[in-house]
Amino acid sequence: MEQTLPQKQYAIQLVGPDELKLNSEKDVYQPGPHQILAKVEAVGLCFSDLKLLKQFDLHARKSEVLSGAEASVLSEVPSYKPNTEPTVPGHEAYGVIVAVGDKVRHHHAGQKVLIQTDYRWLKTAASNAAFGYNFEGALQEYVLMDERVIVDPNSDESFLIPVEKDLSASAIALVEPWACVESSYVTEERNAILAGGKLLVVTDAGHAVEGLAASFATGGKPAAIVALCADAAQKEGLNALGVTVTTAQTVDALPNEGFDDIVYFGRQKATIEVLNDKLAARGIINIVLGGQTIGQDVSVGVGRTHYGLTRWIGTPGSNAADSYENIPATGELRSGDTALVVGAAGPMGQMHVIRLICSGVDGISIVGTDFDDERLASLNAKAAPLAEDRGVKLSLVNPKTNPINEKFSYFAIMAPVGPLVAQAVKDSTDGAIINIFAGIPATVKQDLDLDTYIANRCFMFGTSGSRLSDMKIVLNKVVSGQLDTNCSVDAVCGMAGAIDGIRAVENRTLAGKIIVYPQLKELPLTPLEKLAKQFPAVAEKMDNGIWTQAAEAQLLSIAH
Repeated sequence: MEQTLPQKQYAIQLVGPDELKLNSEKDVYQPGPHQILAKVEAVGLCFSDLKLLKQFDLHARKSEVLSGAEASVLSEVPSYKPNTEPTVPGHEAYGVIVAVGDKVRHHHAGQKVLIQTDYRWLKTAASNAAFGYNFEGALQEYVLMDERVIVDPNSDESFLIPVEKDLSASAIALVEPWACVESSYVTEERNAILAGGKLLVVTDAGHAVEGLAASFATGGKPAAIVALCADAAQKEGLNALGVTVTTAQTVDALPNEGFDDIVYFGRQKATIEVLNDKLAARGIINIVLGGQTIGQDVSVGVGRTHYGLTRWIGTPGSNAADSYENIPATGELRSGDTALVVGAAGPMGQMHVIRLICSGVDGISIVGTDFDDERLASLNAKAAPLAEDRGVKLSLVNPKTNPINEKFSYFAIMAPVGPLVAQAVKDSTDGAIINIFAGIPATVKQDLDLDTYIANRCFMFGTSGSRLSDMKIVLNKVVSGQLDTNCSVDAVCGMAGAIDGIRAVENRTLAGKIIVYPQLKELPLTPLEKLAKQFPAVAEKMDNGIWTQAAEAQLLSIAH
């Protein structure tokens, strides 16, 4: 029997910078030939929603799509809301397809789907399109998507992932943020000069040009080399590499973000700081000190390490190839690592702590820090039993009252604060990995002790968002029972409580994730700890304070 779709719905709309409204009369779009209408079962609130909230049309993913989809296609998608058009946020979503157009190839009505949000082939001026940004998201009862938008043209994979097993809506919705965490550990790192890329080589006087040929990728040499050499002998060494070499006159005159790889044989602070801006997205800069030291802190673009995926390496010696050997294959924890999670008791920090505990890596120890004792206590209730069961040493501390005087081999930084990266370098052991998980704004630079960074063979990296493959990894963990994403849930609400929920994320008043159930129109923001008083039958279905499928079902049956 065909389902009758409503004409109007409740929705949270962002209509301007920091301006949210609850619209009880928003249209439910009827799907066209290529379109899919899904009923939103659950959506999680994310700190990234705040960036859109504050920036609105200035956010890189709120601007119009410039390539990857024809303008005629975009004009047929009523949920496409670029620039100043009001949009619906919410990108951590799970839903059930209720209607499809007759030309839809990948999906059918009745299918349960996890939504991947990051349309990386649809380019905006400074980023890419995304669900919950320039395409309406899930903080509404029904959301419309177009198959010509959500299918990757390179792989023909849909960004709606079918969910076969009967699980709680919250557990599936939370796959998305957990996949962002997963991505930061499993993303593979490049460990050689990019084949076919553009290489910049800068040399100070007295430095031999060594190790470049050994640094080339097995797939081939760079397409071109731009060189700024102090003497003729250095230039001759470059000419022997079999790559066309073009001579530059000054570092300042080189194009910003113009090089996939930069190798600097030298130690000058001013030169390094200028080279910082010449590195392209996903580029690697290699500082070859040649037995010398810089002698002072250097301003480094730590924001671009997260958003631009830029990487910094170096060697105290003279051979450029030595630096690339220090690049780890991925950001995964290693046997025997001592890990520090900074901002551990927030929603994403909790995920990192639990993911590290459950990693199965031998001999690790974890210290988690936060300035909020209540949030630390909440994390301890969830994480301590897991750590004890797996033989992982776990310590959760407030550094205001218990200063930390240890050094660590792994850092996961949850707060978008540049000085935390500088402190991690100071507190690093040999071979330390620094995971800049928090989205430090792309323009932010931070003074770092690069001498210590290089001497300790540190590697800092960042990732932004998740990929389809990351979500499938986490979904498999959830389906198999290896991971319970519901351990992240700290509060629930309906549409009436969603704006309060976003403000709670902004003010960091809750330790874990907030789940919105759009079908519950009037339910206010309700922390789990208050369920026993307000909905005792729901609280009884929880598992020692952890949200469960049974608790969710009970809530949906009695709350309105």
